[in-house]
Amino acid sequence: MDLLTSPDAWLAFATLFALELVLGIDNVVFISILVGRLPESQRQRARIVGLSLAMVMRIILLFFASWIVGLTDPIWSPGDGRFEFSGRDLILIAGGLFLVYKAVSEIHHKLEGEFEDEEATAGVTSTFGRVIIQILLIDAVFSLDSVITAVGMVDELAIMIAAVILSIGLMMIIAARISDFVNAHPTVKMLALAFLVLIGTTLIAEGFDYHISKPLIYGPIAFAIGVESLNLIYARNVAKRRSLRRPPPVHLISKYEETSQSTSDVHPS
Repeated sequence: MDLLTSPDAWLAFATLFALELVLGIDNVVFISILVGRLPESQRQRARIVGLSLAMVMRIILLFFASWIVGLTDPIWSPGDGRFEFSGRDLILIAGGLFLVYKAVSEIHHKLEGEFEDEEATAGVTSTFGRVIIQILLIDAVFSLDSVITAVGMVDELAIMIAAVILSIGLMMIIAARISDFVNAHPTVKMLALAFLVLIGTTLIAEGFDYHISKPLIYGPIAFAIGVESLNLIYARNVAKRRSLRRPPPVHLISKYEETSQSTSDVHPS
């Protein structure tokens, strides 16, 4: 009950909730890319299952917070000992490589020039189970990073669980719109894939103990989204103007003009 009346608790909850949303957007974009390879009838269920797994995984990891923090202790030092890898580092490197591989594979698939209607006809470029397994793998990476961040910010388990549940609940509501928007605009989808490559590279760098400030990552992403939004607005306005243009009026030729024209053709001057 004290948590409900504590301003510090509410401030911590709001901060952690906002952070969970920011970190969760990466997950939503990845899920949107994956479910786009499923038939339309399975996409919403895959989104809900994927985000539900992310929520359950994060809550379970929160109960093992002390073990999660212990993953930051070095466990492997190859070669001359220049690099020391912890369990977290190895998970981040593996997850980053997987994310880069999936994003680059999808970009290659798009650049091969396969027709979208053929993909839609085939529909099943992946199976529901395969998509869920891939979502689960990347959920583990994002959840680990999210939980370590949460443990470093808040001490109360109830606040952390509430922030996770509320943030993922909100993502479940907006995931379908984000997914439909990304899949409906090829340039946005390519931009999202480029973001995933960037985020995967960042995870790999973090695994090698090269820490990159989050604003340096999300700042350019936000700028690129803003530029792409302007392009979409411009394209929409151009299409709207073209649709509003009236066709030129039909010119009716009178019988007299037809007679004069035929006479001039027979007797040229």
